[in-house]
Amino acid sequence: MIDFENITSRVCTIARNTGEYLLESLQRFKTDDILEKSLNNFVSWVDKSSEQQLVEKLTALLPGSGFIVEENTIENQHHEFTWVVDPLDGTTNFIHGIPVFCISIGLMQGDSIVSGVVHEVNRDECFYGWKGGGSFLNGVPIRVSATPSLKDSLLATGFPYYDYNRLDPYLDLFRYMMQHSHGVRRLGSAAADLAYVACGRFDGFYEYGLSPWDVAAGSLIIREAGGQVSDFSGGENFLFGKEIVSSNALVYNEFIEVIKKFF
Repeated sequence: MIDFENITSRVCTIARNTGEYLLESLQRFKTDDILEKSLNNFVSWVDKSSEQQLVEKLTALLPGSGFIVEENTIENQHHEFTWVVDPLDGTTNFIHGIPVFCISIGLMQGDSIVSGVVHEVNRDECFYGWKGGGSFLNGVPIRVSATPSLKDSLLATGFPYYDYNRLDPYLDLFRYMMQHSHGVRRLGSAAADLAYVACGRFDGFYEYGLSPWDVAAGSLIIREAGGQVSDFSGGENFLFGKEIVSSNALVYNEFIEVIKKFF
């Protein structure tokens, strides 16, 4: 039987070591290193080399495991245990020198997320949790906020940057949230947004157009911190369904009902 607490602790070490590599690479990074995978979707040698390091270390940690990765440095295969990895969440921030970017590592057993690590590199903050074990930030237990209503909530979102098919309802929802909350923030890293919900800095987060590696780790950390996570319909298809809502348990019902009105 796998000890998920031990696995998670070791993944934190792996993430921190790779985070040091990202900071070192930032000193050598040049704008000529930027490639565009698709509209406004950037990648560089840093993303790829970071992912290669993570794949190698996670394979050694859990031999025989599969991977779902962003930069395709290994063939994506879903096994009994599958790592869901974003080696640099917030690439656009990274290439512009904006200090909010993360390493996000989730572990799935079958179809369930059982462990998650989000390492926010610049603040050296490692958020992590495992199924049934709670959530932590640098060794200290964390909980979602106790904010009781949407009007008292500070929210986070991400702006669509390539999929504009749902832009109109998104902007209508954004306008509503601006007018009926303490405000809306956009960090540029979904992994950081989710981690901040887990520790109570944000009361809620929503976004569409995301991929599994953006949300796998953070969604587990939120749930283990007492929060709720769903797709825009209130269902469970947030990992592969390209939409996610998360918040503390007190504000969730109000939050999801507002989102349903616009989507």
